[in-house]
Amino acid sequence: MRIQWSIDKKRGNFRPTLTYTITLEPFEKELAVNALTVKSLIPRIPHARRPFCQPGEDERTGAWVPERHHYLCIPSAPYLKDNEIKNVIRLPFREEGEYPEVEDSFEMLRHAYEEIVKQAYGHGPISRQGDMEMTPETKRTIAAKVARAKLLNLYGTDRMSA
Repeated sequence: MRIQWSIDKKRGNFRPTLTYTITLEPFEKELAVNALTVKSLIPRIPHARRPFCQPGEDERTGAWVPERHHYLCIPSAPYLKDNEIKNVIRLPFREEGEYPEVEDSFEMLRHAYEEIVKQAYGHGPISRQGDMEMTPETKRTIAAKVARAKLLNLYGTDRMSA
């Protein structure tokens, strides 16, 4: 798995956007790993559809504390098209422009995903065949009766009495 991300912000009162891509290796897809969802440390902002945040509004009030956080997801590998997930999240406006929770959240996702990949990889392939015949005891029991029936048929007698 590879996670690539960028945080971009226009000059002014615009909110930054986090754009990320998660790419799975072909062998990961072949493992049919379960879907994974991790609650991130990335805060959900109020009015997230607005690309801007004016001073004194929403996260720029000074007393803003996030109530909810984003979830980062990796769908079940067999259903993943093109081995890739792309997503965009609008981040809160911050004067200093620092977002350590982004990298921390991707670390959490990577760690959780690596655990389920290791677990899935531990279930090795299986190929088993079998072959059975009658037991020698059964063959001996039947052989006498089969030989007797053939001899009787050979001499024209069609009886199989004990």
